[in-house]
Amino acid sequence: MTTADLKARIAATLRPDVQRAQAYVVPAVVPNAVKLDAMENPYRLPQALQQALGQRLGQVAINRYPGPSLPALKAALAEHAQLPAGCELMLGNGSDELITLLTLACMRPGATVLAPEPGFVMYHMAAQWQGLPYVGVPLRPDFSLDAEAMVAAVQRHRPALTFLAYPNNPTANLFDPQAMQRVIDQVGAQGHGWVVVDEAYQPFASDSWMARMAHQPHVLVMRTLSKFGLAGIRLGYLCGHAPVIAQLDKVRPPYNVSALNAEAALFALEHAAHYTEQAAAIRQSREALLQQLAQLPGCTVFPSQGNMVLMRVPDASRWHQHLMHQGILVKNVSTMHPLLSECLRLTVGTPEENTALIQALKAAP
Repeated sequence: MTTADLKARIAATLRPDVQRAQAYVVPAVVPNAVKLDAMENPYRLPQALQQALGQRLGQVAINRYPGPSLPALKAALAEHAQLPAGCELMLGNGSDELITLLTLACMRPGATVLAPEPGFVMYHMAAQWQGLPYVGVPLRPDFSLDAEAMVAAVQRHRPALTFLAYPNNPTANLFDPQAMQRVIDQVGAQGHGWVVVDEAYQPFASDSWMARMAHQPHVLVMRTLSKFGLAGIRLGYLCGHAPVIAQLDKVRPPYNVSALNAEAALFALEHAAHYTEQAAAIRQSREALLQQLAQLPGCTVFPSQGNMVLMRVPDASRWHQHLMHQGILVKNVSTMHPLLSECLRLTVGTPEENTALIQALKAAP
């Protein structure tokens, strides 16, 4: 088969929108770099816990399909998340899979996905791959939720899914709860559809929607263990009233969470106090970092309730390149949305990493 034949086969069989699309780019690993571009927990387990985890994973029957540890993991997550009575949860291979499964379950004629923007890109991507129209509603210039615009969009489009990230990514802020409630009430009043409150960054936030969900059957709360400190194992969970989760769980692949991932997550939850200490250290480092960044000339720093900071700089591309040359990786989000013009997103690292970041920023041209 010639190259021309192969191209013709691709053109004839793959969806045109897939052929036009750009793949989600995962940055290459740069040896010895200060990695502040992916909102990861910068702390590893101490040596003793690494050894204990390794011994435990070595005992997992990887010749068998996953199964025995999953009920225990769900029970541990329910306790950890303080899941309200009458609610259940389903497991996903990270939040990304859960977002995809939600759009798959709601893929009916006329269904629409709605979310504020700028926001997590996977809401749009999941809708696109399932063939659902996506509506993005701009945030206000200060990145607060525009409740009036959101309510109007709900009334007009009657979405099957409305995503509200709490805190938001990449802006790192918590939306006003009253503004959130106005949107949730409007979705409730339309008689169909779900509001998904995405709490990926909950370990670093001062508020959660989990308890409120108990009295709002059309609300689902989505979380992940990635920001908890387990980005490498890819485990998310979706919480909601039991009858809703029972239906959504039907579209979940039967073995979507591996036995090794489940056992590693159980181990982490058994040592949750250690991760709680890490989250507290990150929050403390975040406050110090916010103060230091605010002193940089010509820069605007936005409030953060996540393990990241959004800042507007004089020249995002130049500053991004400068940091790369200094061995510091951050995310240039300036082209993601007009509201993010000249913005960089910085992960909160260890105190030493944050110091290196500040020193490099001070030397930016």
